[in-house]
Amino acid sequence: MRAVQEGRLALGHTAVRHIDLCLGCRACETACPSGVHYGELLESTRDHIEVQYQRSLFQTFLRRVAIERVFPFPWRLKLVLLKAKALKALTLERFLPRFTREALSLLPEEARSVLLPEVSAVAGASQKGRVGFLSGCVMSVMFGETNAATVRLLNRMGYEVATPRGQVCCGALYAHSGRLKLARQCARQNIAVFEKLGLEAVITNAAGCGSTLKEYGHLLGDDPQWAGRARQFSARVKDLTEWLAPEDFKAQILNSRLVTYHDACHLAHPQHITKQPRDLVRAVAGGSFVELPESDVCCGSAGSYNLTEPDMANRLQQRKVRNILKTGAQVVVTTNPGCILQIRAGLRKAGVHDLPVLHLADFLAQSGR
Repeated sequence: MRAVQEGRLALGHTAVRHIDLCLGCRACETACPSGVHYGELLESTRDHIEVQYQRSLFQTFLRRVAIERVFPFPWRLKLVLLKAKALKALTLERFLPRFTREALSLLPEEARSVLLPEVSAVAGASQKGRVGFLSGCVMSVMFGETNAATVRLLNRMGYEVATPRGQVCCGALYAHSGRLKLARQCARQNIAVFEKLGLEAVITNAAGCGSTLKEYGHLLGDDPQWAGRARQFSARVKDLTEWLAPEDFKAQILNSRLVTYHDACHLAHPQHITKQPRDLVRAVAGGSFVELPESDVCCGSAGSYNLTEPDMANRLQQRKVRNILKTGAQVVVTTNPGCILQIRAGLRKAGVHDLPVLHLADFLAQSGR
């Protein structure tokens, strides 16, 4: 990657293909004894590629239009979902190209957005503090109920939750695809919106978002006007699993179904969060929790990777499904929207239609009821 950026290695098809095939899961960072910040290298290299390399017309359209101009904008994503639902309702999928059919298979059967209040207060006088919530792009459109469950869990813990309207995409999709200028614009907007609210923490329930939010300090490290503010913001970012306490769920009715947990890459590797979500699942499932083989191996979603590299993504999807079925689990829990969509689609391809894949917030909220 350094050789490409320094001009010592030609930026041709072979080098670009090698970088494109990388998942960006950052498992190499976990394994590397020297602690190399591979994610930072990858993002800067991809940024260099997008400026210097001419992609095919299809790949340019896929990356710059279909992905970049849709997913970070909830209202545009809603329009795409409506069109996709119409295609399915009219049973027109079979007439579409294989790539399009594969992409449509990832969409949830039910996607409901929920408009969260700008401030969700705690009933009574039991308020502990005030936190912010990043509702996310895909989360707010495809997992609105999960966001609502997240806010309820935080309220139950005694925290008032602020979900400001001015927030935008966390920038993860841009950063991972080599569009760092756009990622920095998102970072500045979110910092400006959240920092004036007097928050104890900024909570996210999406592993990919959390990883990028916690790296705003690096993303804006060369901007003297924003670097300090970015570091302060990132220091307050917490994944939901870091904020919830397992003891708050131990009094719930234990779930008798076998439950397994899949590590979302950007929670396990960049954020090094693997114990907390398991503790929360075990608090509810008790002895019904079963470990998933290769739990921290990517499911193939990897942001938009399953759209740009569908063949490799399918191989990883099949591997993940085989490991899930080996456990005999009756419920799969994870913490990232892309993982949920990818694993659900993989199970359907395998003919398994009665194995729910839940976000941890939904799992905890259902058990709480």
